[in-house]
Amino acid sequence: MYNYSSNDQQLVDQRVFQFRDQTRRFLAGELSEEQFRPLRLMNGLYIQRHAPMLRVAIPYGELSSRQLRGLASIAETYDRGFGHFTTRQNIQFNWLKLEQVPDILEELAGVQMHAIQTSGSCIRNITCDHLAGIDAAEVEDPRPWCELVRQWSTMHPEFQYLPRKFKIAFTGSSTDRAATMAHDIGLKLISNSAGETGFEVHVGGGLGRTPVVARKIKAFLPKSDLLTYLEAILRVYNLNGRRDNKYKSRIKILVKAIGLDAFRGQVELVFQNLNPNTLLNENIDISTVKSRFRSVFPLPVNLVSNKLSAEKHKTFSRWLENNTLATKFNSYRSVYISLKNPDRPPGDLTAGEMRFIAQLADKYSGSLIRTTHTQNLLLPLVHESDLVRLWQALTEANLSIANIGTVQDVICCPGLDFCSLANTTSIPIAQEIQNRFRDPDELHALGDIQIKISGCMNACGHHHIGHIGILGVDKRGEEWFQITLGGRADRSLKIGERLGPAVDRNSIASAVESIVRHYLRSRIDQGEHFLGTLNRIGIDSFKEVVYG
Repeated sequence: MYNYSSNDQQLVDQRVFQFRDQTRRFLAGELSEEQFRPLRLMNGLYIQRHAPMLRVAIPYGELSSRQLRGLASIAETYDRGFGHFTTRQNIQFNWLKLEQVPDILEELAGVQMHAIQTSGSCIRNITCDHLAGIDAAEVEDPRPWCELVRQWSTMHPEFQYLPRKFKIAFTGSSTDRAATMAHDIGLKLISNSAGETGFEVHVGGGLGRTPVVARKIKAFLPKSDLLTYLEAILRVYNLNGRRDNKYKSRIKILVKAIGLDAFRGQVELVFQNLNPNTLLNENIDISTVKSRFRSVFPLPVNLVSNKLSAEKHKTFSRWLENNTLATKFNSYRSVYISLKNPDRPPGDLTAGEMRFIAQLADKYSGSLIRTTHTQNLLLPLVHESDLVRLWQALTEANLSIANIGTVQDVICCPGLDFCSLANTTSIPIAQEIQNRFRDPDELHALGDIQIKISGCMNACGHHHIGHIGILGVDKRGEEWFQITLGGRADRSLKIGERLGPAVDRNSIASAVESIVRHYLRSRIDQGEHFLGTLNRIGIDSFKEVVYG
């Protein structure tokens, strides 16, 4: 967990002071809406359907128990008692009063958090594999490099008004849990033939109206050149990206328009003129960044055994298999806390639940919690001897549902319930689908099926890269839904294929259930996952069960 330096704290404190005055002037009529809009966006504040929404940054998804308690306090004091975790590892508060937002930012600063650059045409929150630092298969922990880029990009004077928003993601593992290939820049830590560690750099990915898989621009970038190379990419984009059409302003459009080779050539020219290593050596030192990461070891260990009844043992075993993972630390596992109970909107957590999870983190996981791209939470390191007690505590709080990676683990944007850009609802659709698969044995038997829902083409629910993707579209004021199949978000990122015509609001949950049950009937055995069956029998077979 990174701990703020005095400079870090001073920056967020000053930003609060600035925005407080900007808000005062706007409410007093001294700033117009046009003048205030870029100021509020740079501080993560949107105007949604019902009330202002604040998006709070959780850099690379890492939270302390103190910070989670701070978020609980904000949810309780200023919102309606809950927060919504997003696919970019952030949290959003949806029912705020504009005049209170500076007070919220001040409370965030008090627990080393902020909302800087969570919106606007700038470099957004840096995201990362949520198993960073604990995955035995990773080349190197990418979190210090995420922090390095966070510091470099925060309020960067040259990149505050880019042609469009810009997103960067890191992974240190061959298993890409950060969807790096769906980002403007995706960075993967690798080792070359000489045994040196560096970055494989991909550029021009993105979802939204024009989904594009990122392309490799640099096969191996020495770690010392990271900031310089990023600076070069951003300069080329800032200079050449379109500003006349927001639908064609992303870097993916620029790369496609001029070609990867031409884009790479421009980047290399700027890179050489920037004098490699200068930014890293003079401005930010990676060793200093690493020194500010607090180690959680040694963790407290309670070796008192707990016995379970046969019935409870089966339920616990299912949870252990489905919601926990081995780590590179002997006798420690990572524990997912699912926020996908069918009785709650996907990704939502109440203030009381936040405090409860913070308490569990203090007791079992070194006071650390992580947010994931799948809108769930993770306790990164829990000793095996504590797993029974942890599961029992989660069960009492109705937070032990064992559905991670299943058809119930639906990724979902807020949709029309909150978002002013949405064409359709999303949350009710997710819940209708979840409720059709409530049997724990069936969930386990179905295996890994990733359903992702977006209420509009902005693709906040990542529908393009779901095994089953659902996109809400407006047809003369009525809600309809397009279905795609075969998307995936791992190292072989793939955009799903459209199944056929959109289906109406009353039919979408039944259509998804038909797809899932057709897979169940058609697979060779339980070892053949959804994508394997789809690739073997083809998409036309699924069209027949949906459209007849």
